[in-house]
Amino acid sequence: MTEPTRLSKRVIELFGCSRREADLYITGGWVTVDGQVVEAPQFKVDDQRVELLPGASLEPVEPVTLLVHCPAGSNAAQLQHLLARENHWEEDPHAQRILHGHFLRQEQSLPLQHGASGLVILSQDWRAQRKLREDGAKLEQEYLVDVTGELPASTFERLKKGLAHKGTQFPPCKASWQSEQRLRFALKNPAPDLLQQICKALGLQVNAMKRIRVGGVPMAKLPVGQWRYLGDKERF
Repeated sequence: MTEPTRLSKRVIELFGCSRREADLYITGGWVTVDGQVVEAPQFKVDDQRVELLPGASLEPVEPVTLLVHCPAGSNAAQLQHLLARENHWEEDPHAQRILHGHFLRQEQSLPLQHGASGLVILSQDWRAQRKLREDGAKLEQEYLVDVTGELPASTFERLKKGLAHKGTQFPPCKASWQSEQRLRFALKNPAPDLLQQICKALGLQVNAMKRIRVGGVPMAKLPVGQWRYLGDKERF
């Protein structure tokens, strides 16, 4: 029996490339072991069939930004668990070759309201991270909030100017009814429990919250528990 060896070493032996080139081929998803793509250079092989896919490129894996429809109450570990091939939205209009490297070193920006579900943004791209970090306070976030209770029509004008209640001054926001039990809120840089506080001040009971848009990027039809890629032309 042959002694198991690193996949990167076997690629070097088979294709006459350098160590760096072997690593780029492997992490780029261009190397198969017995027909299965393996993206780990340290993966051990012995007498398996190692092949290079047609069109193999030495270009490094480009950083990506992922949009996730996160279930309510998910923690960081549960969110990370959603980042898997099987949870990729099959109707993703910006689909590309899915690589394991796309799930590594993802940074979350603009967290959800406490208890909310909806659009979560994860990015490896320093440009997107900087945009969300520096302009986050200017980006409008849109939430749908299911409530129990009623509101007079004049309330929406008060919210637009900034609701004052029992010594608390809330920041301005836009609100409207989407249905008998569902409110739409659009506001900038909300504190983690701001919508809960506003609804409580208005005498409303919050039953559910879902973020559906951040800036110019909507969640649209992305199913709960699934993710998609941010498109090249999409802008926050």
